[in-house]
Parts: sequence; C-alpha cells; structure tokens
Amino acid sequence: MPLQIQKSSWSTTELEDLRDLARTFCQKELVPNQERWAAEKKVDRELWTKAGEVGLLALSIPEEYGGGGGTFAHEAVLYEEQARSGDSAWGVTVHNGIVAHYILEYAGEEQKKAWLPKFASGEMVGAVAMTEPGTGSDLQSIKTRAVRDGDHYVINGAKTFITNGFHADLVVVAVKTDPDAGAQGVSLIAVETDTPGFSRGRVLDKIGLKGQDTAELSFDDVRVPAANLLGGQEGLGFIQLMQQLPQERLIIAVTAVAGMEAAIDQTIAYTKDRQAFGRPIYNFQNTKFKLAEAATEAAVSRAFLDQCIERHLRKELDVQGAAMAKLWTTERVNKVVDDCLQLFGGYGYMSEYPIARAWADIRISRIFGGTSEIMKEIISRTL
Repeated sequence: MPLQIQKSSWSTTELEDLRDLARTFCQKELVPNQERWAAEKKVDRELWTKAGEVGLLALSIPEEYGGGGGTFAHEAVLYEEQARSGDSAWGVTVHNGIVAHYILEYAGEEQKKAWLPKFASGEMVGAVAMTEPGTGSDLQSIKTRAVRDGDHYVINGAKTFITNGFHADLVVVAVKTDPDAGAQGVSLIAVETDTPGFSRGRVLDKIGLKGQDTAELSFDDVRVPAANLLGGQEGLGFIQLMQQLPQERLIIAVTAVAGMEAAIDQTIAYTKDRQAFGRPIYNFQNTKFKLAEAATEAAVSRAFLDQCIERHLRKELDVQGAAMAKLWTTERVNKVVDDCLQLFGGYGYMSEYPIARAWADIRISRIFGGTSEIMKEIISRTL
C-alpha cells in the first residue's frame, strides 16, 4: 500500500483533472528517456513543443498572452507530478514558474506579446542568469555589465550554473548598470539568444540532475534593445529578484515534498518485497520505525507546504515564509531520502535504482534558490 497522502486543501476538481494530464505526460514523455537524457546532459528540444501542444506550458500566464490563465496551484500540480515521476531533467519549473513571470510582471506590453505566447507553445525556452563564476549567494557583487549606448544596452560578462542554458531562447540576465551602487546598481535585461555576441559554453557535469542542461553562458558585446530592460528603468533588478524569489523558493519546496513522498513510496514497496533472514525487510522493527519517522516528516512538510501555497494564492506569502518553506522542506527531504536509501542496502547505491538518482538529485535543493544558510539569515532578521 503506498503512502497515504491527504488531498491538498487548495485542490479542486479542475486541478485533479490537470493532475491526470500531467501524470500521463510525465509517464509517457519523461520516464522512458531518463537514461538517455542523463547521458546527453539535456532533454530533447521537442519535449518543449510537445508540452506546449497539450497545454502544460505557461499555465499561470493570462490567456491574453497565450497562457493557461491559471494560478500557482496549476503550476504546483505539474511540478508535483514531475517530481513523483522521478524526472529531474526537464527545466519546466524555471521556464513556467520563474522566467515567464519576470516577463509578465516587468516587461513592456510589446515584449509580453512577442515572447509569452512562444513560452506557452514551447517555441521559446526561458532561462534566468544570475550566478557568475565568482558570485553565488552574493548577487550584489556580480560583474556582468550593461552599458547604455543610445537605444541599446551592450552586455559583457559570464554566467554559470544556468538551468535550461543549452536550449534557452530567452535569458533574463542580472547585470550591473551602475557598478558603484551595490544592490541599487543591479538591473534585469532580457536577451534573445540569437543575438550576436551571445554564446553557450559547456553543459556542466553534475553529481545529480544529470539530464538537465545546466550551462555556462557568455556575453561579448551583446547589443540588446533598451526596451528589453525589465521594469523600464535601471536599478530595479534587486527589488525584482526579491519579489520573485518567494515563488521560486516555494517551487523548490513543492518538488521537495513530492520527492519525499515518492521516495517513501518506493521504499515501502521495496522493503515489503525484499527478503532478508527469512522475512521481508519491512518486518524488522528498525525498518518500520524509520519509515514511520519518514511518513511523519512528509505529512508535517505537506501540511506546512499546503499552508504556504494557500498564502501564496492569496498573495500573502512573504520572503520570510518562503524561506521557512524552502529551509524546512529541503532539509527534511535530504534526511528522508538518505534514510530511505539506507533501507535499500547496496542496491540503493546503484544508479539504475530511482532512489539512488533521487538521493543525488535532491542534494542541490539545499543550495540553489538560496542556500539553507541564507534562508536562516533571512528568517533570523524577523526574530
């Protein structure tokens, strides 16, 4: 019997229908390709257009821009089903839940109409480029420069660890428009990747998320229209990042909880089937106690996550609440998946077992979107 997951308080009949669609898509299009994508370090470009055809892209973007007209709840359903399928290669969370919303909230009307319908169809893939080789959590210290030159900005610099970097057609780039102004000198500029001077470096070799196209990006005198400056004026980038990071961190929490539940399900099934000393491993007290602890961790995390999603749907989730959600769920999923792997014994260390891939994939959750240590710093400021 799988883990009993209580229906989320924010769920509706419409969302459950979407869940069926998302689950079918993930099982058909994602699950069979995991090994190949891991070897190639990227998903198939056609995956994006297939997702667009069935209506799984730009779910929370208004219909007037070609989107699904839904809410974050629609996005959460898709991300949960992707996580439960065991896929970590498809960067749809970045495309749908992050980049599309930077465009929706801060781009001009002309840019929205040009780009968002292509996000919905899969014709365009989105990425966001913040991290640089010399800066991680310290975004104020980025070196990538954008200098105004008439009706254009000229961008020079380098970015790394960029999800969707290989396939991206549009990148929201964090730049310094005033290098002496600290956080007030940061701006966000949207760059179409067919612009001369833009280039992609290597797709990075990671210990997890093997099929995700995490890449290095370079900007060498890249000239983009001044209209691509998000927000319409310089120096708003840090504010815009802070406004959007709660949703990004909530997305990470969504995938963490769904991943936790999936790992427990796999472990229950394995321990009831695997025999040792003449009986199923599940029948040993240690196994039952470990799984009881894991199920409790998942239930508490699910309740807190659902509360945070409800707050976000009411536009009440603040920076501190999102930091708590990310901190709690990512720390819990790392512990739970590690405990589950232990119950698989040596097979848990074999890459063909989903629990082994989950263990490697989930480790980054305590780092990206703001490290656990940064989350604690954010939370502590409100105490």
